[in-house]
Parts: sequence; structure tokens; C-alpha cells
Amino acid sequence: MTGKTGAEPTGKQGTALLQDPLSNKGTAFSEQERDALRLRGLVPPHVETLGEQLERARAMVMEVDPPIERYLRLRDLQDDNEVLFYALVTGDLPTILPLIYTPTVGEGCIEFSRHYQHPRGLFLTIPERDKIAGILDDPRFDDVEVIVVSDGERILGLGDQGANGMGIPIGKLSLYTACGGFDPAKTLPILLDTGTDNDDRRDDPQYVGWRHDRVRGEDYDAFLDAFVDAVKKRWDHVLLQFEDFAQANALRLLERYREDLCTFNDDVQGTAAVVAGMLLAASKAADRRLSDQIFVIYGAGSAGCGIGRMLVKLMIDEGSSEDDAYKRFYAIDADGLLTDDSNLKAFQKPFARKANELDDWSVPGDRIDLEAVVENAKATVLIGTSGQKGAFTRKAVETMAGHTDRPIIMPLSNPTAKSEATPQDLVDWTGGKALVATGSPFDPVRFEGGTYPVDQANNAYIFPGVGLGAVAAKASRVTDAMFVAAARKLSEIETSSRDGPGHFIPRQEKLRDVAREIALAVAQQAFADGVAQIEQPDDAALAKAITSRMWEPQYPE
Repeated sequence: MTGKTGAEPTGKQGTALLQDPLSNKGTAFSEQERDALRLRGLVPPHVETLGEQLERARAMVMEVDPPIERYLRLRDLQDDNEVLFYALVTGDLPTILPLIYTPTVGEGCIEFSRHYQHPRGLFLTIPERDKIAGILDDPRFDDVEVIVVSDGERILGLGDQGANGMGIPIGKLSLYTACGGFDPAKTLPILLDTGTDNDDRRDDPQYVGWRHDRVRGEDYDAFLDAFVDAVKKRWDHVLLQFEDFAQANALRLLERYREDLCTFNDDVQGTAAVVAGMLLAASKAADRRLSDQIFVIYGAGSAGCGIGRMLVKLMIDEGSSEDDAYKRFYAIDADGLLTDDSNLKAFQKPFARKANELDDWSVPGDRIDLEAVVENAKATVLIGTSGQKGAFTRKAVETMAGHTDRPIIMPLSNPTAKSEATPQDLVDWTGGKALVATGSPFDPVRFEGGTYPVDQANNAYIFPGVGLGAVAAKASRVTDAMFVAAARKLSEIETSSRDGPGHFIPRQEKLRDVAREIALAVAQQAFADGVAQIEQPDDAALAKAITSRMWEPQYPE
């Protein structure tokens, strides 16, 4: 067995030991440990193995329904015994992943205050801005390697959840451990509580957050600056991941801090990398180059345009000019196709079409909608980041299938209820021609008597490996090229089969292996970019070092 296992001794005994989820073994404490650690009488007499505990834990989780009840039991298990929790998660990632993250985590955030019991992570509020450095200075945070931070304003497709958004950093860090092998003792979820404009949250008598209108403008920026400055002073090297910030802040904050510390925004860069990697793999399956595709991005926000920018980089690597690459994109927002006479945000401008290019288009009405774009542009790839359920109409999809042999269609919006289309509809409407990937998990599709798994563009394929590689190389920054390397590596990892509708990346049970391979590619790129802060080993030694960092959910002897 490679990698580190279990939790290290803490010096705690008796009840204090049983209440520490990082050290608690529950019924698995040996006879000798029960004597030495004053546990006699505090745990039942039968000594169990981790395997025996796993059987009971799985039954306890799976005996309840709906998924939110399973989510809550898993959270209770994590707060009781981290080794047992992660042994359960890593033992069946395809089953447990949707329960601890998308789509169930969205409902978990809505219900967060109602079920809050155990402290986990840090809540930092604007009234306590001057105390941030002191809060972070606690010795228990000395070894932190990765932080996931959110301000709770854009939780999945659910909008402003305020302090309830803490469910996202907790869930994301669970995946850092389960998939990327980060020691849970070295992870720290943080919620920056800047208030909320959600009346349902603020007026709820059970709401645990700061009951104040969401703070914006200069006060918000000063609070973020204070937080980032405190992080930089507290740790010589830490990975800081921004998560679920509103569109108005996501790119702005990324650009503000990305040169100062090892940081990235998973909604922007992680989503772009996983989608780009899947599109590379899907294009290979369709026997086409990425540069030969014609892309429609339905939902031209920061995530959609971030995907476009990543694809442009990959197309340039294939030999396209930047100008030619951007000409293969058509981006649509709430007002229709983006054109140069639209009211554009800065990140949308490269994707806007010149209005005079469209003079010969056949368009019913004044608004150039999805169906008109697909018909006139002869789209071969359709990407949905709109949060609009059912936005991919049958007519648009059938039109795509009429002019390309293997249309690639990716309804990426989360949670499931926000998906632009269901995979089964896409397969039916295209006669099984479509290569499909979704943002949320869906049941396998049925086609011509067979059933086929649907690939999920889950960021868990990317960010754990990016984080692992960045920390292993002690990167001072996370560069765009590191995400390009991650996307390319994902597309190169062989799958068991590429037959039938969908399935062109590894199954989710291989996520730890995927993270290990991506980490090596990312660390190598960090050295190539000159941002690694350790002496460069040879590739074999680097791969061994990455594997040795990966924590295993086993009890120490």
C-alpha cells in the first residue's frame, strides 16, 4: 500500500479522543488501545475491523431515502469518524459522489442551518474583519495545505445561500481527500459571510449566518483583501481555491489575486478544463480535430466563456491562429447571440460575432436564438452553461444531427433540475448519434436494446489532480498552462470502451488514478512555467513523490 494512512496520534484520551473525527476509530480501537487511551467502558466491547464498520456504515446510509437523508447521514459519519467516512466514499465513488456533492449538496446547502450541529471549517464575517489573522493563527491550522473558500452568493444553480453555502467548501474538500488523496487534517473549508440578499435565509429563525444585506463594493473588496493578506502571512505555501462566487466577482477576484499566491477558481478554470478535456476526447471519438468543430456556447457567463478560452488555447496548440479559433464560436446569452453591437462584458467580447457577418442568415424575428444559430452556423458542438431547464430544444438538436455525423452535446448546468436537456432525449432525438456529457449525474441511456453510461463533466476529474500537482511542486501560482496540461491529460487517459452513445472518459471509480496522472502533468507544467519552488526531480521520482503524498483511509496500527 502506497501513500500515508489514517490519522496521527493526537495525545487525546477518553471522551476527547472519541469526539475527534480525525482520530476516532470507534469500535475498531484494539484491546491494547482501550487500556492505554482510557476507552474502557466508553465503546462497546466487541472489537471490529474497518471492514466490519464499513458494512454497517453503508447499510446505515443506504437504508434511508431520499438522497438528502443519505447526505445528512454521511455528514454525521464524517463528523464522527473521518477514516471510516473516506473508506466508504473511496470504496464506491460512483454511488457516494452524487450524495456528498452535486446534485445532493445543493439541497444540503438549502437545509444547512436546519441541520447544523458540529463545527467544521471557519465562518469569517465582515464585522470580525480585524480578527481574521488571529482566527487563522490557531496552531491546529499549522499544517493546512488546501483551503476552499466561498462567499455563498452563487451556490450551483440555486443562487445566494449566504452562510448555508458552507456545504460547498466542505463537500469540495471531501473530494480533494477522496479523489486527490489530501490528508483531511490538512484541509480547511472557509465561508466568507458577507451577508445575504436571500430573504428566505435571512428571515429564517434557524439561519446560522450573519443576518444582514449582502455587502458589496469597497467594503466587500476590503474584506477580501484582508482575508487574502491574512492567508499569505499565515502559510508559506497553501492552495486557495475560490468556489461559487457570483459571476460579477468570480473572474474579477481571480485576476486580482492569481499573481500573488497559489490560487484558482474552480467554476471558471476547473469547469473549463474538464469540459475541454472531454471535448478533446469526444472529438477523437468523432474522428475530428478540435479545430474542425463549430461551437455554440449557450449561457455566455464566466463559466461558458472560460470554457471557450480554454478551447481556444487548445486549438492554437493544434495550429490555429487565435483569430481563426475565436471565429469558430457562437455564444448566446439571455438576449440571444452575442454580436459586436450587444451590451457586452469584457470577457464576452472575444466571442461576439460581427453583426454584418449575419446579414445572410435566415432568422425569424429580431432575436437570434439557439435554433437559428444551430441552423445557420452548422454547429457541431453544443455546450450548455445557462441554468435553463430544457433549453436544448428538440428542433435544435435534430438540426445538429442533420448536418454532422457525431454531434457533441453537453448540457452542463447543475443541479439536475437545471440541465438544458436529458441524455435520453438527446440520444433519442439524434438516433444514437450524439456524444453526450452532462454536468449532473444521470441514469444510463437506453438505445437499440442496450444501456450505456453517460459521462459526467464533473470537476472532480480535474481539480483534485490540479491541487495535488500544485502542492507537490509547491507552485507559487497556478498558471493557465497547468489547466491546459490537466485537460490534455484527461483526454489521453484510456477508457474501457468508446462504443455506444457517450462514455469517452474514465469511469468515476478511477478518479484517484485520474488525479494521480493529472497531478504529474500539472507538476511537470509548473516546472516548465518556472513557478515550482522545489528542485525538479526526474519524472519517475516526481511520480513517486506524488503517490507517496496520497492519504489512504486506513487506521494506523
